[in-house]
Amino acid sequence: MRAKRNLVVFASLAVTAAIALPVLAQRGPTSGPVARYDMRAGTVSGMAAMGGGMGGAMGMMLGRGGSRTQHELYLRLGSGRGPEKGAPKADHFMPPSAKLGKSVALVTPQDERVPEGFPEGRRPKGRLLVFWGCGEHAPKGQPVVIDFAKLAAGQAPAGLWTSTIIRDWGPTKANSKTFGRWPAEDGKFVKADSSLLGAHRIAGNYAPEIGFTLSKDFMGALTSSTGSLPSGATLLRWNALSDATGYLATLMGGKMSGQGEMGDMVMWTSSASRQFGGGLTDWLSPAQVAGLVKDRTLLAPGVTTCTIPAEVRAAAPDFRMGTLSAFGPEESFAYPPRPADPKAAWNLEWTARVRHRSMTSWMDMAGMAGMAGQDPNQTPPPNDKCKPKGGLGGLLGGMVKPGC
Repeated sequence: MRAKRNLVVFASLAVTAAIALPVLAQRGPTSGPVARYDMRAGTVSGMAAMGGGMGGAMGMMLGRGGSRTQHELYLRLGSGRGPEKGAPKADHFMPPSAKLGKSVALVTPQDERVPEGFPEGRRPKGRLLVFWGCGEHAPKGQPVVIDFAKLAAGQAPAGLWTSTIIRDWGPTKANSKTFGRWPAEDGKFVKADSSLLGAHRIAGNYAPEIGFTLSKDFMGALTSSTGSLPSGATLLRWNALSDATGYLATLMGGKMSGQGEMGDMVMWTSSASRQFGGGLTDWLSPAQVAGLVKDRTLLAPGVTTCTIPAEVRAAAPDFRMGTLSAFGPEESFAYPPRPADPKAAWNLEWTARVRHRSMTSWMDMAGMAGMAGQDPNQTPPPNDKCKPKGGLGGLLGGMVKPGC
């Protein structure tokens, strides 16, 4: 039982493993913007969509609930002005289809804390084995082996985390004179049937009024399935999303030591090069994604399969948890519009950007055979004996039986 608890703890840590100005082509503004607004709209399915995090996931394992899809929405306003009077105040007025009431309040936090990678007392020991690339077998030179104790202490070796895509937090308390964000402690959450289509307005006492109309809604849900190949590799499959610009698959796994503690841990990504972390799992713009697809850091939008090397599964026999991200469209706005006269002053009051992403996740844990369903629209894995059994309504996106 202790070993199972440790697996759940480390799996939740793996799950717990952005925002620039819109690109203004041609000439830049003469001044401004005074305010910057950022929206990140996501669709979440699989294990990540289970309310209550790992507690919700465990409830699913006990037979409570079925396959679910959720939406997520993050709002951030940064301004170069202070409030006109009193405390900072700003609200985002949304279309009725958002189902969030008349407006949501953008709250100015006292501080912004970056979550720790590993909570105190839970720092893993042993080694971290790093794999990358799609294929039945890991190529020569893999895995890269790292002392996990040093990594947990912040001593990551040079080149482990990607430096090509920086995590972009956009407006923050640090880079704004006045800052507000949502979700906040107002009890409001975006719903599975919420829609963003329509007119949006942001008004407050520390930024010019912002208004725009969105024509892009939340992306569709990703569904995935996994199945074993005769080589021991794992075939990952998913449904194509028409508005996806590229895909990224990642996996974390582990092997327990004889004392019930976590031993070796494994990390894998579908990138053709050793690209991990940074902004790769955030909301990326179509322009960023196009370059990353070209250099094979991300999978092209027409790809719907990736083979996880057999060596990954062999190195992580006790649990494997994967995520699949589909990067989507972006809408950008600026006011006032760029003048037609290239010599005219362009004093920019505000910019706004909306980015989209869809993500699913799954988990394969020793002793949990037959507890995850397979998407009925997917083709069965080649090895029928290892076909995922029914149960949990697809919670883990098609988990295969250990040993297959």
